[in-house]
Amino acid sequence: MNAVDIIGYAAMLALMLSFTMKDIKKLRIINTVGCILFVIYGLMLNSWPIIITNAFITIVNFYHLMKKTINSKN
Repeated sequence: MNAVDIIGYAAMLALMLSFTMKDIKKLRIINTVGCILFVIYGLMLNSWPIIITNAFITIVNFYHLMKKTINSKN
């Protein structure tokens, strides 16, 4: 198993784990970690569909996490 495989499996495990979370904040945080790992994986493979999709999901997760953080302070 090489470094590319390890990153890919770590990303896959993080995403699968994220969907077992009941707390939406935990889901988004773990999902973001998985997506970032998938972006790295996509860069290692030079696979733009993987990079674009997971970068987009990361941005959406950050948006919702920041929105929730700002709303909880009010």
